[in-house]
Amino acid sequence: MARPLRIIYPGAFYHVTSRGNEKKDIFKSRRDREKFLEYLASANERYGAIIHAYCLMSNHFHLLLETPEGNLSQIMSHIIGAYTTYFNIKRKRSGHLFQGRYKAILVEADEYAVELTRYIHLNPVKAGIVTKPDEYQWSSYQSYIGKTSTPIWLKTGFTLDRFGKKDTTAQKNYRKFVEMIEVEKYEGPLKHVTGGSVLGSPSFIDDITEAHLKERKDDKGIPALRHFSRRPPLEVIIKAATEAIACNEKLARQAGIYLCHKYSGAALKEIASRFGVGETAVGEASKRFIKKINEDESLKKQIGNSINKIISC
Repeated sequence: MARPLRIIYPGAFYHVTSRGNEKKDIFKSRRDREKFLEYLASANERYGAIIHAYCLMSNHFHLLLETPEGNLSQIMSHIIGAYTTYFNIKRKRSGHLFQGRYKAILVEADEYAVELTRYIHLNPVKAGIVTKPDEYQWSSYQSYIGKTSTPIWLKTGFTLDRFGKKDTTAQKNYRKFVEMIEVEKYEGPLKHVTGGSVLGSPSFIDDITEAHLKERKDDKGIPALRHFSRRPPLEVIIKAATEAIACNEKLARQAGIYLCHKYSGAALKEIASRFGVGETAVGEASKRFIKKINEDESLKKQIGNSINKIISC
């Protein structure tokens, strides 16, 4: 199995989530949830973790956390390990409670992080558990809007400071920010994650690539790294495809979709928008085109010429 891409440095923000093994419940009682929150508190006290937002669903959890000491692995090992031990002892079971390793997405600490708090707090509404996020007890939302007191380990200020100078004003404006969204149509920010590992602006991704990924670019054990190499823009790739198959506009378009999908590193949404198709259509079109290449030596040679042009850009 390919290793996940972990980008670790002091002061980083992460969206962390983990699901129960075989999608089974990891929280079966009120006490389970309270115990998990206790481990968030001890992670803050022992390892300096700053918890900005959380939501405990029945079979998974969401955290937005900051690591001032650059010790994400230590923090998550404590939280997941301690909770698994508690859960197993309580229910006289053994083995893994969570499905594989936790997923950690590095997040730019600006509007991307703020948007993630909205996404996290709307999870119970999206799941149909409650109709409004303030009805759900097991998230940080009630603390954000002043409905309950804020535990010492939960830091709401990073987000709320952007919504007003006074606490009451910030809480009111944040509530509008979260609840003004039409939940049925809300997709959240995670569709814009690069390489399954980083959420942020192009400049943030460039900075992270330069500072943390430059020396790791040839590590074939982490396929996600290919998304962070400097790649030619979509228009350059499309031009190469068009020049290679100038006599057939339809086939050139198919080649363009395939080459953009394979070599641009762009998000599916961006590629789909450029060609006026749905996101799933991009992957399907690529599969069909690969089959054409394998059946047509002449086309394979034309595409090879396109690839050489793309790589040399």
